[in-house]
Amino acid sequence: MSSRTLFLPEGVHAYLVGHSARETRVQRELRAATRGMTGAGMQIAPEQGALMQVLVRMLGAKRYLEVGTYTGYSALCVALAMPASGRLVCCDVSEQWTAVARRFWRKARVASRIDLRLAPALETLDGLLRDGEAGRYDLAFIDADKRNYLNYYERCMRLVRRGGVIAIDNTLWGGSVADSRHKDADTKAIRAFNRRAYRDRRVDVALVPIGDGLTLACKR
Repeated sequence: MSSRTLFLPEGVHAYLVGHSARETRVQRELRAATRGMTGAGMQIAPEQGALMQVLVRMLGAKRYLEVGTYTGYSALCVALAMPASGRLVCCDVSEQWTAVARRFWRKARVASRIDLRLAPALETLDGLLRDGEAGRYDLAFIDADKRNYLNYYERCMRLVRRGGVIAIDNTLWGGSVADSRHKDADTKAIRAFNRRAYRDRRVDVALVPIGDGLTLACKR
């Protein structure tokens, strides 16, 4: 989890942001409002938001699924890049954090496009599948509890259409995935996910060193 791309010198990172992230005033205000909050590092970096906006436009995405919303910056980026007919389903369990998200979504005039589901994400995803939503989403973003990454991924594989993309955050995990001395449950879970994604022939996959590592899996 990182609000900036790790492993880059400060000057290079500043240049990267200054030459890639075309933020609106509301996006900047949301990042500023989140900066002093508990868990502020969970917010995605502005350069990662810019990448997700490019993905939206490349895919012609009109339906987006998000697992882990926090204060809503990633959903805001996606909503701003979508046409007015775009629809987003966002899964989270925190009323406190998502109250901030709702405030800034309203300010950006995209709140009507976003369906926020406050419930355990697996319940929401399974509910979408029961409702016949399989194959109806263009883009999914997973950025929640790491021990359920494989479970979230498998649900999203069913919900995303062929040619759609699943983006999975924090897959470098501060570099600890490459350090065998780290044996905590979250690191092990991300390593297990990374192995699974790399071997999964249902997708074309790339692990991009942006933010804290972002895996992009394009469904074949």
